[in-house]
Amino acid sequence: MLINMEQMLAIVKENKFAVGAYNISNLELDRIVIEQCEEDNAPAIIEVHPTEVFYCKDDFFAYVLQRIKNSKVPFVLHLDHGDNLDSVARAIHNGFSSVMIDGSLLSWDENVDITRKTVEMCHRVGVSVEGELGTIGQTGTAVEDGLKNGIYTKLEDAKRFVEETGVDTLAFGIGTAHGIYPKNVTPEIRIDILKDIIGQVDVPLVLHGGFSNPDEQIAEAVKNGISKVNISSDFKHAFFDKVREVLANDQGWDPNNLFPVCIEEGKKVVHHKNQLLMPSVRLLSIMNCHHGGWNFYK
Repeated sequence: MLINMEQMLAIVKENKFAVGAYNISNLELDRIVIEQCEEDNAPAIIEVHPTEVFYCKDDFFAYVLQRIKNSKVPFVLHLDHGDNLDSVARAIHNGFSSVMIDGSLLSWDENVDITRKTVEMCHRVGVSVEGELGTIGQTGTAVEDGLKNGIYTKLEDAKRFVEETGVDTLAFGIGTAHGIYPKNVTPEIRIDILKDIIGQVDVPLVLHGGFSNPDEQIAEAVKNGISKVNISSDFKHAFFDKVREVLANDQGWDPNNLFPVCIEEGKKVVHHKNQLLMPSVRLLSIMNCHHGGWNFYK
């Protein structure tokens, strides 16, 4: 079933676990996430970056929406790191139930302005909005730059930003970066920042850029209040490593020969992440108990 982010994270926060937000950009990656989350009875967020939306083309999302709406498991279809109001409008047109507007590299006033405008536009049609304050560097593979130049979010700024924009969820600078970490970089999530903010900000909090962070760091972040964890490089890395292995061994080049074993490798990562984010949660029981809360998004 399709719901929006506000609906999903309200129940996630109440039950003190986190949900995985998985970036997809083609049929195989979409299948990995949806099929594994259905097997795990785990609610999930399907995320698509504006560059991935451009690559997929609009018609692709008709399939994604049909697949989600026919599932027994709650899913959100979410625009990740929307860069302007046009990309937000395109996501709404394509049936997304949630968007992120990322003004974190703008000035305070510019970030507040574009985020507030996004909230005003999206809330008219029941679409939830994630904003970002502080930065974790550019998306992509520039991890070292993100870690060196990222800006940690201050408590007073987080409170003010949520109040001034009306966002439903907040991504914030906590010491992580996007992409795959170099071998000489040891990532560390700033739990002290999280503890400061979680006690003073009512909206659910989002962790971006957690690839290569040890499981215990992710688990500690969830324990201390993170409700949504963005996951991209991890399961894509497993999928494409297997693609290279299959092609190197000349085992086939037709999609039906090449991709099935690669999909299974990606599913292993998604299954692990679901267990990590929801360690003691009886998900099916929660979904049944909150059946009224998991309303279809219309």
